[in-house]
Amino acid sequence: KPKCYSLLAIILLTMLILVFFSSGLLSPRSQTPGSPEVGARVKELDHLQVVTLSRMVYPQPKVLTPCRKDVLVVTPWLAPIIWEGTFNIGILNEQFRLQNATIGLTVFAIKKYVVFLKLFLETAEKHFMVGHRVTYYVFTDRPADVPRVALGAGRRLVVLTVGTYARWQDVSMRRMQAISDFSERRFRHEVDYLVCADVDMQFDDHVGVEILSPLFGTLHPGFYGSSREAFTYERRPRSQAYISRDEGDFYYMGAFFGGSVQEVTRLSKACHQAMMVDQANGIEAVWHDESHLNKYLLYHKPTKVLSPEYMWDKQLLGWPAVMKKLRYVAVPKNHQEIRNR
Repeated sequence: KPKCYSLLAIILLTMLILVFFSSGLLSPRSQTPGSPEVGARVKELDHLQVVTLSRMVYPQPKVLTPCRKDVLVVTPWLAPIIWEGTFNIGILNEQFRLQNATIGLTVFAIKKYVVFLKLFLETAEKHFMVGHRVTYYVFTDRPADVPRVALGAGRRLVVLTVGTYARWQDVSMRRMQAISDFSERRFRHEVDYLVCADVDMQFDDHVGVEILSPLFGTLHPGFYGSSREAFTYERRPRSQAYISRDEGDFYYMGAFFGGSVQEVTRLSKACHQAMMVDQANGIEAVWHDESHLNKYLLYHKPTKVLSPEYMWDKQLLGWPAVMKKLRYVAVPKNHQEIRNR
């Protein structure tokens, strides 16, 4: 009997100890804000801002009703092709405001091409990324000739002085080197996206965040309806820009491309290096940096493709019905006359 009593006492003592510790762990007191773990979480939550989203009312998208029946709106690699009628800019603006993104717009105004800069900037202020933060990066060899243009809130202009070259072809090709260098040294610290544009153009209609993605290219207005055999790719195998006649998705214009700073850095660096290899081998691609851009985008598919609405020439091509809007258009001029000044 003494052995039974001692065994019973041990069992009862063990049960009491278990009840004591379990009650301590499970009691509300152990989960009060005074405990170290919960207190740390509460302090973290105290620093969070309340996220308020504005209510948005817009027509419901219809799964069985295509937004456009007359044009291709998605590539075989599932990148959207941006046409009027394929996006709701109100929705997109709200999404990009949540990102708090800043967009950089690079433009080269070398030699007499600085004369186009005033119209370029004035029309950009009316139509380019309205309501978002924008930094204009003007590359020029004539900083004193950069015009003063009134800029809206959250928008600024930075003048970057660069050298020039005797041939316009070299000026064009060296753009990739300048974009690559400044992307690593400066742009990646200041902006989230880069849009690279030609200066002898003007914005005629809305160009906004619908174009932004990690990497985008723009369909050439002269080839958007052509077969790949008709594209003016570089066809000489000796060139780094070579594309065979049985390859090619689209022909992209060198005057309007962009994406995230990281992806534009990769693109511009790769194109510049390829052009340097060509130069060492005594060959120059048929359309210079544009040829190398097309080669790059063939093997590094863009995540968005802009329709010819974003690159058009009314003087040469008129205004076909398929173009609901003309957003970024060429300014009438005599290129040769300007280059010879």
